[in-house]
Amino acid sequence: MKVVDGLKWRYAVKRFDPNRKLNREQIEYLKEAINYIPSSYGLQPYKVLEIESKEIRERLREAAYGQPQLTEASHVFVFANFTSYGPDKVDAFIKLSGETNNIPEENNNAYRDMLNGIIGSMSQEQVSTWNSKQAYIALGALLSAAAEQQIDAAAMEGFDKAKFDEILGLKEKGLTSVCIGAVGYRSPEDANQFLKKVRKPMDQLFETID
Repeated sequence: MKVVDGLKWRYAVKRFDPNRKLNREQIEYLKEAINYIPSSYGLQPYKVLEIESKEIRERLREAAYGQPQLTEASHVFVFANFTSYGPDKVDAFIKLSGETNNIPEENNNAYRDMLNGIIGSMSQEQVSTWNSKQAYIALGALLSAAAEQQIDAAAMEGFDKAKFDEILGLKEKGLTSVCIGAVGYRSPEDANQFLKKVRKPMDQLFETID
C-alpha cells in the first residue's frame, strides 16, 4: 500500500483487539522506520522503549487515565527524550559518524565544535524541548510505517508524564517521557473506525507564497 493510501486508511485507534498480535518481522519493520527517520543534525536525542511487561503496561494504563490502548495493543512504544545533551553525547555521535563513513574523527572536529556550541548556548529546558520535538518526528515515522503496512496505531499524549517517568525509571537515565505509540489490530467494537476522516480542505491548509 502506498503511504498516502495508508494514511487515508488509518485512524486513531481507541480500542485494540487484545487477542491479535503483530509478529516480530512487523515490529522490526516499524522499528527500522523509527531508526531511519531524520532528526536534527542526525543526533537522535531520544530513546524508544518497547514495553512488553504486562504488569508495567497495567501500571502505565493507570497513569494514562485508564486508556485501554496501553493494555489492549499488541505492542506499546514510549518515546522519551534526553533532558540534557552534553559533549559526551556529541562525542559518541561523532565517533559513530566517523566509524560509519570511515572518516577519521579529527576530520569532524569542526562539526563537533559547532554542535557543542549550538547545544551549549541553550538552557537545559530549551535542550529538553528541542529533543522532545525530535521524538515526535520519530513517532510520525512509526505512524506512517504502520499505515503503509496496514497496521493499526494510536498516537497518545494523554498521560501523567511524571508517573510514567517514575514507573519506567527514566529520571535516573536522564530521560523524560514524551509520547506513546501503540500498535496492533483494531477491535471490531471500536466505533471510531466507522467515522469519516475530518481534514481541512487542501486550499485551507496550504498557501502558496509567490
